[in-house]
Amino acid sequence: MSDAWTDRKQRCLINSLVSSPIGKMFVKSIDGSNFVKTVKKLFQMFDSLVEEIGEENVVQVIRDNGSNFVLAGKLLEEKRLNLYWTPCAAHCIDLMLEDIGKLSLIKQTIQRGISLVGFTYSHSSTLSLLRQFTNKRELVRHVVTLFIITKVASREGKFEKDVNF
Repeated sequence: MSDAWTDRKQRCLINSLVSSPIGKMFVKSIDGSNFVKTVKKLFQMFDSLVEEIGEENVVQVIRDNGSNFVLAGKLLEEKRLNLYWTPCAAHCIDLMLEDIGKLSLIKQTIQRGISLVGFTYSHSSTLSLLRQFTNKRELVRHVVTLFIITKVASREGKFEKDVNF
């Protein structure tokens, strides 16, 4: 499992973990700033991770939907015939929800909801009434979320090598 994100200095950091039935374990963190958009370098990174974990332990790599990740995945599948590289369903759903949120009626409804929550939480008497009539429940607040994940799953849930953090 690799989670890629960009920090405030515009560095692309890729944290790699393994996921198995017994849990998740950190493997390494890589600064991918110089190669994240390069298919060949992405392929080399994923290939070396599979090599480090052991090809016999890897069942599937679930990837980001960016074209560079798709092409790197195809190269990895060509080299490692027993490995499956598939798009991340959660990322697909996230992208679909973003597109749905751009529809004018939905966008307007979301904006109204954000305004209502803002109004409610900025007026203490309104907030007090809300809590009184909803058994102290809170409104859902608008937040920006980020989502990129690539997953490497274990065949047997076992990894024989120790990993230093």
